[in-house]
Amino acid sequence: MDDNEEKFGEEIREKYGEDIVKMSNEKFKNMTQEDFNKLNELASQIKFYLGEAFKHKNPSSELAQKAAQLHKEWITFCWGTYDKEAHAKLAQMYVDDERFRAYYDDINKGTAEFLRDAIFIFTGYQPM
Repeated sequence: MDDNEEKFGEEIREKYGEDIVKMSNEKFKNMTQEDFNKLNELASQIKFYLGEAFKHKNPSSELAQKAAQLHKEWITFCWGTYDKEAHAKLAQMYVDDERFRAYYDDINKGTAEFLRDAIFIFTGYQPM
């Protein structure tokens, strides 16, 4: 957590605000091993469903929407709260930021954009 704070602390505060960052940090500090395992399991499920959905290239498909739902559960677990617009903006960041794009594009190139599109559909977010 200290490493993440050093690398990304200022950046994430600019994007999400001090309150969200503090809430998330508290959640991680108080995480049990069971919580940690659940978080990792959710991350694995997201990657699995995303990989399967990507084969069909339809972000509105049942599999893609399952990945978006699991992603919602993952961020709600991390943030302690949920906001559709924040979810959609996070998904856009996955495309815009090479560090996050690389994480999702390790499945297949274009997966980060596919996830973003699925999350936009899931949240009903219309980018301006």
